[in-house]
Amino acid sequence: MAYKIIDIQGIGEAYAPKLIAIGIKTPEELLEACLTPSARKKVAEETGISGKLILKWANHADLFRISGIGPQYAELLEAAGVDTVKELKHRVPANLTAKMVEINKAKNLAQRDPSEKEVTKWIEEAGKLEGKITY
Repeated sequence: MAYKIIDIQGIGEAYAPKLIAIGIKTPEELLEACLTPSARKKVAEETGISGKLILKWANHADLFRISGIGPQYAELLEAAGVDTVKELKHRVPANLTAKMVEINKAKNLAQRDPSEKEVTKWIEEAGKLEGKITY
């Protein structure tokens, strides 16, 4: 991941300074700070940001661990019902690709649709990674 915290969809100028103020400058740092429900609650309390948003962003940071998944595809995957690496590993490439294409046509979340080959690689990589976030 070579992203900054502001790159996660929805953080923007409104929330990035609050996260940076508590030492969270990258998606990796957000993920590590938000692995458990109690850790996410602490981040929410320290920043004044809702726990629901903190969880959404931590899930996106989790998906960023997969090569080729960045802010737009993380948002598109979430819209397709895939929140985490753990969930991604159980998906069928053709079905997930079709769902992502359908959603992207309706919501225009990513500049381009992912190919089935890309989605297959993501699923294979997800299968090699351990789940990080607990609920």
